[in-house]
Amino acid sequence: MTASSLSEHDIKLIDRYWRAANYLSVGQIYLMDNPLLREPLRPEHIKPRLLGHWGTTPGLNFIYAHLNRVIRQRDLDMIYICGPGHGGPGMVANTWLEGSYSDIYPQVSQDAQGMKKLFRQFSFPGGIPSHAAPETPGSINEGGELGYSLAHAFGAVFDNPSLIAACVIGDGEAETGPLASSWHGIKFLNTVRDGAVLPILHLNGYKIANPTILGRASDEDLFQLFRGYGYDPLLVSGHEPEQMHRDMAQALDSALDQIANFQQQARSHQATDRLPRWPIILLRSPKGWTGPQTVDGKKVEDFWRAHQVPVSSCRENDEHRQILQRWMRSYQPENLFDEHGQLKAELRSLAPVGDKRMGASPWANGGRLRRELMTPALQSYAVEVISPGETQAESTAALGDYLAGIFRENADNFRLFGPDETASNRLSKVFDVTSRTWLAAQKPWDEQLAPDGRVMEILSEHQCQGWLEGYLLTGRHGLFNCYEAFIHIVDSMFNQHAKWLKVTRKLPWRAPISSLNYLLSSHVWRQDHNGYSHQDPGFIDHVANKKADIVRIYLPPDANTLLCVADHCLKTWDRINVIVAGKQPSPQWLTLDDAVKHCAAGMGVWYWAGTVEEGETPDVVMACAGDVPTIETLAAVDLLREHLPALRIQVVNVVDLMALQTRDQHPHGLSEQVFDALFTADKPVIFAFHGYPGLIHRLTYQRNNHRNFHVHGFREEGTTTTPFDMTVLNELDRFHLAQEAILRVPSLQGKTDEFLDVLQEKIAAHHRYVREYGEDLPEVQNWKWPSQQGSDAAPE
Repeated sequence: MTASSLSEHDIKLIDRYWRAANYLSVGQIYLMDNPLLREPLRPEHIKPRLLGHWGTTPGLNFIYAHLNRVIRQRDLDMIYICGPGHGGPGMVANTWLEGSYSDIYPQVSQDAQGMKKLFRQFSFPGGIPSHAAPETPGSINEGGELGYSLAHAFGAVFDNPSLIAACVIGDGEAETGPLASSWHGIKFLNTVRDGAVLPILHLNGYKIANPTILGRASDEDLFQLFRGYGYDPLLVSGHEPEQMHRDMAQALDSALDQIANFQQQARSHQATDRLPRWPIILLRSPKGWTGPQTVDGKKVEDFWRAHQVPVSSCRENDEHRQILQRWMRSYQPENLFDEHGQLKAELRSLAPVGDKRMGASPWANGGRLRRELMTPALQSYAVEVISPGETQAESTAALGDYLAGIFRENADNFRLFGPDETASNRLSKVFDVTSRTWLAAQKPWDEQLAPDGRVMEILSEHQCQGWLEGYLLTGRHGLFNCYEAFIHIVDSMFNQHAKWLKVTRKLPWRAPISSLNYLLSSHVWRQDHNGYSHQDPGFIDHVANKKADIVRIYLPPDANTLLCVADHCLKTWDRINVIVAGKQPSPQWLTLDDAVKHCAAGMGVWYWAGTVEEGETPDVVMACAGDVPTIETLAAVDLLREHLPALRIQVVNVVDLMALQTRDQHPHGLSEQVFDALFTADKPVIFAFHGYPGLIHRLTYQRNNHRNFHVHGFREEGTTTTPFDMTVLNELDRFHLAQEAILRVPSLQGKTDEFLDVLQEKIAAHHRYVREYGEDLPEVQNWKWPSQQGSDAAPE
């Protein structure tokens, strides 16, 4: 490490600033009054419930104080990403010290009265969480769940050449799966167009009640591990503050010199290696550093007992209260704060100013930087539909062409993320415009790999999600495409982002960010070849649990509706949009103009497919949501029209799944009048659904006609088989749907036994045929919607 220019005077100032942050952190956990200890602590000064986490906090405060120095000295644009779980006391303390907290929350002023409010609100009813949350200035990482900090850091610096993301990773957090794969982010970091990530692995040795794996590793093993990942490790280790301050300053100066040198060489075209060995700081400091060494004769500092509340009975136990008082006074608050409770002037001068403060950085409030996405006109990408069902096309291939247009118009504001599935999901047209991002070694025969590629592929759904979240949270746009069954891997990450968005809706200072958009393809009904492990549509059930104003679920039946839905979703903000669309050649139903109207309505009657005119009352409603359910519904309607021409059928297609809910449940919910016009108030509804049937019942249970909804969907029956056999196994096929319609219409009872037998024989014939020939019946493979049925009316 290079020698730091830090003087003894500088070290003392930084140490005092660090002590001020530690003092405020302890006060937040324990106190509700007497914030400056100007009188002896009494029971009523202590919170009745002691909540929070001390163990990681002094290390976080130590790092923050040193980052402040380098920001000021080097005029850096830097954000602080707090990985260790409940590091909230430190983040709140430091943003209060630098003034960004009081800028946002003026009632928590930078004086004794504000300090009292700062303490009281922490982990208190009506207050703030104990972790780095949306309410915390400077945060883009929800600290309530571990593992996502480093992925967020890389996502934040993509296409942000001036930004440095200082990411503190706890050694407990480093044991999580998402974090363990995050180290590879440097292989996707372009030194010319991207910023830099400075990982700081905080090794304090313990989790809640156990040692950490990396905390117990030797320095040599850690150096070998991170050199293997491609980093240049810098070690700061110890207990004695003065030497630790000096070593940390040297490590930071060395790391930032390396980063500046790499960027200068690359941006002046003098670099000899496009994948430099980026620095990482390994910081070993005691758990609960500067806190009580023992309590009740048991070791606390540098042990897991420091993890949460080291002294637990301060209200009831005089001895514990004295320990707390000695602990807080050890920071010498009179040497840190003046008579008004304000941080002393010489310490205030240590913090950056304005937007350079990490709590005020615009990159940590990405909506401030958000630019609108430039989107091309849909007409250039529409699939021509002369008559319903006549054209065959791959819906996601059309979307890929449209995304290529977005790449052309957004050079630094949009990226596509996915786990090695861009081509598999038929989005390959994007490669006409850009390549996959790749900075590691290449072979002469490699294809579509480039350092400046904008398609982000790594075989880790966690990284795709984390990178995209970091990219969105710092003001940009993106899309995550994934196989439907395996998006479940990020269920918990989806949860955290949804909660983040919900909270930010109530924070006027948080500017809106672009929506998180999922495209789920290779879906359950066309994973016949990969088998049961790939057959699961349940992610949309998980999504539907979240707050109505946050989530949207779309099931476009063909290419033009997919284009309309995607174009809409990419222009939205503060939402999570889930689009499920198949990639196989399939019938195309709607022209672009009709698709625009259909998607705007969310659902509608396809009069061209049914046997009733507008305003007439049907005998049965055949409803569908999803591309394969739409095909099977129309094929069932074709059978019913042929064999029961007098049956009055109304066909309803649903694109916007959440519109099934009532208006008071979801903003997209249809009015009762419109819903009843679609589904009637008392007629049977045979609903072919892409996912698990129970979700439709959940969404419609308050509707007038819910008792007559008979839903067919995935019933957890799967295997390696043919596409149509997948529908038969789950009774989503045309034959079962036609049978259901007949059995549910009262006027048909006892009059259609012969036709029911015909349908049952078709099911049996199918069963025999696929098991003999390994493919679907010719009448299934070759079925088309009869063109003459759809020639008299527009699709909507």
